[in-house]
Amino acid sequence: MEPISILLTTKGHPFDKGSFFQLFDSFENVEYTHVEHPAAQLILNPLNAKDYSVLVFYDMPGIDFHENHPGKEIAPSKEFKKGFLDLVKIGKPMLFLHHSIASWPSWDEYGEIIGGRFLYRSKKIEGEEKQDSGYRHEVNYKAKILIEHPITKGLSSEFDMCDELYLAEIFEDSITPLIKSDFSFTDKNFFSATSAIEGQMYSNKGWSHTKGYPYVAWIKSYLNSPIVYLQMGDSPTTYQNPSYRLLVKNSITWLNSPESKLWIKENNE
Repeated sequence: MEPISILLTTKGHPFDKGSFFQLFDSFENVEYTHVEHPAAQLILNPLNAKDYSVLVFYDMPGIDFHENHPGKEIAPSKEFKKGFLDLVKIGKPMLFLHHSIASWPSWDEYGEIIGGRFLYRSKKIEGEEKQDSGYRHEVNYKAKILIEHPITKGLSSEFDMCDELYLAEIFEDSITPLIKSDFSFTDKNFFSATSAIEGQMYSNKGWSHTKGYPYVAWIKSYLNSPIVYLQMGDSPTTYQNPSYRLLVKNSITWLNSPESKLWIKENNE
């Protein structure tokens, strides 16, 4: 069987590189090419990505944390936007991991492609003002499978996770949830992202947020592309979790399968 060739994109958020790449090294029948931003922006178009069966994102571009106004949004170039949209037009499968949901905050359509948005600062989404998102590290929770799917095949109906969770915007109408957390997604259980980038870690003083959805894994379609998002993926503890490893491998396998292409066709019809 020919290996699944993936393009693995990173940069924009710190992570334990040794443990992370060991995760992908452990996958049989998967070969990956790693690229970082900004070089990735020259590759993510139909011509330069043609040899990759699945695109995997563990990146967080489009945010500047080093200016006097940390969390400043940086717009993607017109060329990059066109190339990326051409990828979903031709149906390139995509897997987004963890902090990639915060990428390109100034480009609204990018959030629609993923199915959600983590906000470092409050902003309007679809004309409605939304508060900055929340985070909480090292949460011990039960992950519960919601529906049978090739991505969840081989997993227990519920399994243990210790990982960072987000209280973020999820566009529920556009996604099919696969897994939820049993943790309570209320503002009292999370910390303000804006406070964190302004130097006050683990603070929710004066911060409020509407109750969030508990979904930590979903699939969706965007134009002709099958999309998977896994909120898990913060640390070596997660990378080494057997359930997480199976979840990532299953996601790549399904995205590369005829079944995902048929699913997209049925959705579009």
